[in-house]
Amino acid sequence: MNWEAIATTLKLATLTSIILMILGLPLAYWVAFSKWRWKFLVEATVALPLVLPPTVLGFYVLVAMGPQSPLGRWYQSLAGHGLPFTFEGLVVASVLYSLPFAVQPIAAAFGSVDRKLIEASWMLGVSDLETFFRVIVPQSWTGVMTGLVLSFAHTLGEFGVVLMVGGNIPGVTRTLSIDIYDRVQGLNYSGAATTSAVLLIVSFLILSVVYALNRKVWFFAADRRHRQEV
Repeated sequence: MNWEAIATTLKLATLTSIILMILGLPLAYWVAFSKWRWKFLVEATVALPLVLPPTVLGFYVLVAMGPQSPLGRWYQSLAGHGLPFTFEGLVVASVLYSLPFAVQPIAAAFGSVDRKLIEASWMLGVSDLETFFRVIVPQSWTGVMTGLVLSFAHTLGEFGVVLMVGGNIPGVTRTLSIDIYDRVQGLNYSGAATTSAVLLIVSFLILSVVYALNRKVWFFAADRRHRQEV
């Protein structure tokens, strides 16, 4: 096992998930409650990584980070080096690539919150921000957890975007998916099989947790509706 690649992958997935929660919560709130006529354009942009080939997304991110771009020049003046083929650039690309996996389940959960609870909070004089954290988020915690877990799991298995933006620098941008690719290229199938098995087991466990959480929520919701009807 390449423990260096494991550490890089876990660090990348953790940072990506945290950033996506910071950015994804307000964006998901806007998607769920905005009445803007052209909102579907924003929704399509958020969902684009789901259908866009990773190499295409990676290419455009690489160009956007390049030394000739405003972002690239700004970061170069700030950090003294460019974003491409660095861990920081890898984080930016991972956030963009995993964005829909965080925003979509959270937005769906926000949209399913009983509107009467939100309006009751407003009538009691609670601000929009307090209502968000005291009513909407607690009522949507499974959607938030699903977005967090899915974005983490999705980042674990990234390959195309990672290779395009981060390259294959040991200890910096070489993740587990790149390590598997290197082992296959070197005909080290046993090592590739071991690493692949670890990713397979971890991914299965993560998805099992997500489905268990959602099943539990639907069970309690159905049970509550049944008691109300009785």
